[in-house]
Amino acid sequence: MRFAIVSKGDTKSNALTDKMMNYMLEMDMVLDEKSPEIVVSVGGDGTLLQAFHRYQHIVGEVSFVGVHTGHLGFYADWGQDEVERLIMALKNDDFEIVEYPLVEVMIHYDQVGMETKYLALNEATLRMTNGSTLVMDVDIRNRHFERFRGDGLCISTPSGSTAYNKALGGAIIHPSIEAVQMTEIASINNRVFRTVGSPLVLPKHHFVNVRPVNSEEYQMTIDHVNLVHKGVKSIQFSVAEEKIRFARFRPFPFWQRVHDSFIS
Repeated sequence: MRFAIVSKGDTKSNALTDKMMNYMLEMDMVLDEKSPEIVVSVGGDGTLLQAFHRYQHIVGEVSFVGVHTGHLGFYADWGQDEVERLIMALKNDDFEIVEYPLVEVMIHYDQVGMETKYLALNEATLRMTNGSTLVMDVDIRNRHFERFRGDGLCISTPSGSTAYNKALGGAIIHPSIEAVQMTEIASINNRVFRTVGSPLVLPKHHFVNVRPVNSEEYQMTIDHVNLVHKGVKSIQFSVAEEKIRFARFRPFPFWQRVHDSFIS
């Protein structure tokens, strides 16, 4: 089995990474940082996001495993004292593959034929670069839905619905549901301006298209990656054809993770 390890970079994570790498090499597993079959992230959920973006160009060919060196996460669900058991399971192919939906972000520019595609594991957000009010015409399935005014928009995956989306008041969605969720960031609602004011959950065959009204420069985040785009004609958000693959070694119910993270 070909593997790669992505570390958070702190002392504890680096030490555990070295330990795991030596053990995996002793088990005749092959270190291949260009085209691994398994990518192990060591740190937390943020480290797994970094690993996903590093290997998203082969997302359909690689599976991810998260080891946490701090608190239990939604993606990083193996503890430091379990790594030998994890490696033995990898060596023996004692796991199944589960897939989670991703958000596809397609940016179209004023210059004809120019476009950029991104994939997000948690969410994509859209704001103004100067902190002023974002004004966007929002279309759903090519029909005008509303003119949004506010701080920004957040479009999340089901697995990312427990992250920034939840802080904005969005719904928590089970990752088995192929959908994207659009949640408003501080929208303006008064007698003059009006938005729907509620998170929208769109199935796979629907998509959201937003068109600029008041600017040509926008700040976008794709998970932890910050980007600035100019000359934007429209941005489309939808459920991606690609999915992220996780190597699952034991039952870890999603709702139990929600309970453990937010309730008990």
